[in-house]
Amino acid sequence: MRALENKIPPPIVTTVFALLMWLVARYGLVLDVTYSARVLLALLLMAVAVCFSMAGVLSFRQAQTTVNPLKPESASALVRSGIYQYSRNPMYVGFALLLLAWVCFLASPLALLGVPGFILYMNRFQISPEERALTTLFGREFQAYQAQVRRWL
Repeated sequence: MRALENKIPPPIVTTVFALLMWLVARYGLVLDVTYSARVLLALLLMAVAVCFSMAGVLSFRQAQTTVNPLKPESASALVRSGIYQYSRNPMYVGFALLLLAWVCFLASPLALLGVPGFILYMNRFQISPEERALTTLFGREFQAYQAQVRRWL
């Protein structure tokens, strides 16, 4: 299964899960929730999601290190400030929140399964390889960071 590690860009993974969730919602149970309530809740969650992801990108830019998740071995700095004080993966938290917003818009309880599916996929095929690379690059400094800050939230 290592062949899938760090191969698919996280925005594409997010899009694939969103499409699968849409298919589940299209052919499954949909809750009777007003359109305006669904849109409002989805927009609120999307705003939080964008804030999380952008805060992560901005922290990386300030540290002048790579944002490319497919090449974690090219990181030039271990970012521990800003949003990274609360989450080791705020960009991925943002993507998960976007999927949660999508669930709210779809109003499909079964589509909700896409969010933990996304998290499991990211843990196995994206985050674990990134953490191995960061441990190689930054050693004890990264291990201390791992002990202090949660992977997601």
